[in-house]
Amino acid sequence: MNTNTDIIVDLREESNFAFGELYKNYFKSISHFVLNNNGSTSDAEDIFQDTMLVFVQKLRQDDFQLSASVKTYIMAIAKHLWLKKLRNPRRDTEYTDLHDNKFYEEITLSIEQEKTYFDKLQFYMTKITDHCNRLMHDMFFKNKPIEQIQKEHGYSSKHNAQNQKHKCIEQIRKVKEKQEKNE
Repeated sequence: MNTNTDIIVDLREESNFAFGELYKNYFKSISHFVLNNNGSTSDAEDIFQDTMLVFVQKLRQDDFQLSASVKTYIMAIAKHLWLKKLRNPRRDTEYTDLHDNKFYEEITLSIEQEKTYFDKLQFYMTKITDHCNRLMHDMFFKNKPIEQIQKEHGYSSKHNAQNQKHKCIEQIRKVKEKQEKNE
C-alpha cells in the first residue's frame, strides 16, 4: 500500500492496515512538530490518534475530494489540533467536535494553508485535458526542449507548440480561479 488512493480506500472500508502505514509514514513528523511546540511524546501520540479520527471522518463525508497529498491533510489536521490545544490546554478535542461544522471548516482552512504550491499544481493538472497534462509535464517537469515537444506532439512548428502551451496554461488558470472561488 503506497498510494494515496490505496490508503483512502482502506480507511473508508474500515480496514486497519492503512493506520499502520500512516503511523509509519507520518507519526515522526507529527511528533517532531508537537515536541518542537511545547509538547511531549504522550501529547504527540494523542494528537496522532485525534488526527486519524478527524481524517477518517473527513474521508467519509459524501463531498470529500482529495485535493492535496495525504501528508498535507495529516499534517494540517495535526497542526490545527495541537495549536488548538495550546490555545485551550484544559480542553481536549472531544468526540462531539467531530460532528461540528465549524470544526470542519477550521480543518479545511488549515488544510488549504498547509498545501504547497506543488500540491495545488498537481491537483490543477488533474482537472485539465489529458493532452495539456502531457504537454505541461513534458515542458515543466521533464524540461524537454520546445523542438522535442514539437516533434513528439506532432506540431507543425515551434510557434504552434508555444500557442498550445499558452492554451494549456490558460486551462490551469481557469481551474485555479474556479477552485479559489469555491473555497
